[in-house]
Amino acid sequence: MTDERRPGQPEIPQAEDGKGNGSTAGDGATLAALAEQEGWRVDGKAARVHYKGATDRYSIEYYAPSDCVLYWKVPPEDAGETAVPVGRTTVPTPLRERVCEDLAAAGIDPTVEDRTL
Repeated sequence: MTDERRPGQPEIPQAEDGKGNGSTAGDGATLAALAEQEGWRVDGKAARVHYKGATDRYSIEYYAPSDCVLYWKVPPEDAGETAVPVGRTTVPTPLRERVCEDLAAAGIDPTVEDRTL
């Protein structure tokens, strides 16, 4: 897994101090714990991890203020396309399970992964 931003991928909002320090409204430790999971990176009030499967690439984002998870399908680097949000039912089950495990390990209720916006 890598943590570099792809062209067209949305930027994670920065903390008010602009440092991307992983603080949340009430519990900065929650995002810090998520950052300890393999591949996760904290930026402001959110965390992101990238997943590259055999043929598909995804960016998974957890937003602390709204306590939700978003999935983005990332096109091949040479495609010149932008990342697009995708419904979780289109995401491979093993990846969704991994995200839930990481959330739980960080002390975040893993049922937020299934939350509809």
